[in-house]
Amino acid sequence: MPVIDLVTPDSTLPQRASVCIIGGGVAGISTALELAERGLDVVVLEKGQIAAEQSSRNWGWCRQMGRDPREIPLVRVALDAWDGMNARIGGETGFTRCGILYLCETAQELATRTKWFEENAKPFGLSTRMIGAAEANALQPGSTKPWKGALYTPDDARAEPFIAVPAMARGVQKKGGRIFTNCAVRGLETSGGHISAVVTERGTIACDTVVLAGGAWSRRFLHNLGIPLPQLTVVNSVMRTAPLDIGLTRTCSGGHFTFRKRMDGGFTVSHNHFSVADIVPDSFRLFREFLPALLLDWKGLRLRLGKRFLDEARLKRTWALDEVSPFEQVRILDPEPVQDILDGAAKSLTDYYPAFKPMQIAERWAGCIDAMPDAVPVIARLDQLSGLHLCTGFSGHGFGLGPGAGKLMAEIVTGEKPCVDPAPFRYTRFFDGSNPRPTTGL
Repeated sequence: MPVIDLVTPDSTLPQRASVCIIGGGVAGISTALELAERGLDVVVLEKGQIAAEQSSRNWGWCRQMGRDPREIPLVRVALDAWDGMNARIGGETGFTRCGILYLCETAQELATRTKWFEENAKPFGLSTRMIGAAEANALQPGSTKPWKGALYTPDDARAEPFIAVPAMARGVQKKGGRIFTNCAVRGLETSGGHISAVVTERGTIACDTVVLAGGAWSRRFLHNLGIPLPQLTVVNSVMRTAPLDIGLTRTCSGGHFTFRKRMDGGFTVSHNHFSVADIVPDSFRLFREFLPALLLDWKGLRLRLGKRFLDEARLKRTWALDEVSPFEQVRILDPEPVQDILDGAAKSLTDYYPAFKPMQIAERWAGCIDAMPDAVPVIARLDQLSGLHLCTGFSGHGFGLGPGAGKLMAEIVTGEKPCVDPAPFRYTRFFDGSNPRPTTGL
């Protein structure tokens, strides 16, 4: 697993809190930061370490470009928040407006990117533009195969996942919030149909408001409460290089690779298309809900039947509050990287950009992306249990969206006017006949 910047947790579990947040990833920490700044007594409860799962394992992209149109207003809020994050928390996140390019090698790729540009970038007034061959090759020089053009957003950005979320967690503590690691939440106590307490492995906290930001674990937690959530996971593999100075500072995707410059002088590199979907028991339970997403991007998704099926089958789907929970049995999801996918990305990168040939791979890792059938998160109050809120299912977009999602979630919790229309992120869309589907494979 990648090395993350550890957060020193608070020591004494409180007897009471205004809001308890389950999960110490970017969504939970961003929500906690917003609530702490509003003066609420907020507690974050993390079963492992802060940002130890997908929030530290992602590519580190903070992009508007190529997004589902339902997410664009929220990511604009998020990028504004990222801009001021270092000053806000008194720490370093590595956030940089570096620009992102989707490089196009064929006329078909150009047509696909142009369609998204016309249907989304223009109506939302993004800085994104389609650029021709000369500008694309000038902005990202050195390719052995000249690009035909690119979709380019000059104010898209990058940040450093392994330090950003821990730094934000320390910011929560500075503002009065409390954070507990290795402290799994087993479940909730209720009184009169309303949440009355959070039950952890280390004790009970009286609380009437809970935000579940459990990432890939959210479906299992809700199932124990009798609340359905159509959520699966996808394994994405990533690697980083040792420091390498080749003058390329813009983040990009092209060929069969992506790369972005890192604060440490190296690059984060991945395949721009291939991920792995492990077949698990829930794959059969949710087959119908996820079939449209599978058909949209079937060429880029490898189905795999292996050890994970048995691992998932062995974990409890229901348990009592005085029993050891699945979240204590598996503190951190740490899948093995898929080596041939990363080898393919490295070969494609060096074929297109020979300047990368001296690169030394310093580390490889993988993460479990929490995916929804329409690839759009749920950020909502749940009517099934008064006091329960859900902030999950970011489908690989959570790091960039995180500060915006935290702001919206905090506004829903406190009853403030929301920064964006929350309707696209409602939980009920999966059960009210809306038939939500992914709208883009970009």
